[in-house]
Amino acid sequence: MVNMYQDDIQLLKDLKVHYYLLSMSWPRILPTGIKTEEVNEMGIQFYNDTINSLLENNIIPFVSLYHWDLPQALQEKYGGWQNASLINYFNDYANLCFETFGDRVKYWITFSNPWAVAEEGYETGKHAPGLKLSGTGAYKAAHHIIKTHAKVWHSYDKTWRREQQGMVGISLTSAWGEPMDLSNQDDIDAAERYVQFYLGWFANPIYRGDYPEVMKEYIGRKSAQQGLGLTRLPIFSAQEKSYIKGTSDFLGIGHFTTRYITRKNYPSLQGPSYYTDRDLQELVDPKWPNPGSKWLYSVPWGFRRLLNFAKTHYGNPLIYVTENGVSEKIYCIQLCDEWRMEYLKGYINEMLKAINDGVNVNGYTAWSLLDKFEWNKGFSERFGFYHVDFQNKNKHRHPKASVQYYKKIISANGFPNLRQVESWYYKALETCSTTNQLVSEDPLTTHMEMVTEIVVPIAFTLCILISAVLLVILLRKCN
Repeated sequence: MVNMYQDDIQLLKDLKVHYYLLSMSWPRILPTGIKTEEVNEMGIQFYNDTINSLLENNIIPFVSLYHWDLPQALQEKYGGWQNASLINYFNDYANLCFETFGDRVKYWITFSNPWAVAEEGYETGKHAPGLKLSGTGAYKAAHHIIKTHAKVWHSYDKTWRREQQGMVGISLTSAWGEPMDLSNQDDIDAAERYVQFYLGWFANPIYRGDYPEVMKEYIGRKSAQQGLGLTRLPIFSAQEKSYIKGTSDFLGIGHFTTRYITRKNYPSLQGPSYYTDRDLQELVDPKWPNPGSKWLYSVPWGFRRLLNFAKTHYGNPLIYVTENGVSEKIYCIQLCDEWRMEYLKGYINEMLKAINDGVNVNGYTAWSLLDKFEWNKGFSERFGFYHVDFQNKNKHRHPKASVQYYKKIISANGFPNLRQVESWYYKALETCSTTNQLVSEDPLTTHMEMVTEIVVPIAFTLCILISAVLLVILLRKCN
């Protein structure tokens, strides 16, 4: 199904998007992760074709070099992001991409959501490589990722920028933390700590030269109480701080949801952990809409607060919103996704308010074009504008109501007036109701395809086997 990318680019063209964020796969280009060992020319050709097709359709390619797919050989041989050797291997991979695609790609993201790589890959083990190195693994992985990002930025700046005139940034996903009690200083401090341990963990070194002071303070104190001679949070040397600071031409922000935060003390004797290091508790308001993933509550006002936090703490950087969207719980075909339209309306409105606040937002990316493989959730969570029939061998794409709604938002570059936006909403629901009726026939079609492709061949094979057995019996009787 590799050729379907052409069809999907036509979907993007129909949406009239200005740019598209695609993630390149390190092992697809370098199967072992090491440039000197093997380069997969077919992988390079695929990305060349994709980039060229996007540009032919007047869609600017935004390219992420790393969205969690680490070459397995590097995990097995070096321990993945626990090992500093990956800094140079990744830099080699990045430079190969700059050399190969940089004449056409002008926006590069080094890492997409490195928080999840570190915390869920090396702290809780929820994501690959599934290691549970509590209280140490995530910090060590993040430390190497930050230094890798800086090295790649410097490589581009030194070797490629003058010729290619591109930009290199990083995409950081973060929830917003709101104090549970605005009159309680402990809650206010805990909410600040929540965001610093989330967004600030990576943004602070890149924009200010070091980890947030609150991270250094809390992790250092907990480490001492646990009888450790050194803090569990790695330390940047003075030279490294200088090298890392300022290594981002733009800041990518991914955001989905918000939490209320209150202070909660965790005894150090419980053992080291990223979560207990923070001394806080996350809460949700049961009144918040929760249409999809169990962790994803729709709280639009948190988006504006997060964007303003980035403006205040990091010198009002150029920001591209790289991920924002909502999933659905319904497993059957559901194209009338009114909750997604409400989510988009709420979150994009809050982003526009942040722009009015002076936040330097230059682009917005909805997550995502298609229903797809959502990491450890597989195909069970659907974030797409287009419903994908995973049971059908052709993986048919069916537009949800949000397609028509989002298309109007793009064309108007926002929301003209309340009456017009309501008109978009009802017209989108009308189109999806009609489409739903057509798609409702698909289960029968899929069933018939399954009968044709699976049941019939099996039955045919059984008939041959039975005939052969009967023939053997008859021959024995004749003898």
